[in-house]
Amino acid sequence: MAAFTVRLSDEAGAKLDRLAGKVDRSRSYVAAQAIEDYIAREEWQLAEIEAGLAEADQGKFASEKELADVVAKYVRPSLGR
Repeated sequence: MAAFTVRLSDEAGAKLDRLAGKVDRSRSYVAAQAIEDYIAREEWQLAEIEAGLAEADQGKFASEKELADVVAKYVRPSLGR
């Protein structure tokens, strides 16, 4: 297990202490959990971006109809125009 020092603002440190108290955990546990959650989220997001870029490099793009279908799913036509 790696150990290192992290510097936080006084406000963030106080919030960390309050949160740790509310969940009955140490500030170290809460900070480690937050870092692990951040790493997992960033790894996932970067992997998705890299996969999308690889598809684009291969020329794999949505067709005009596929794009229109997605837009139509979320955008309603304006009435009265």
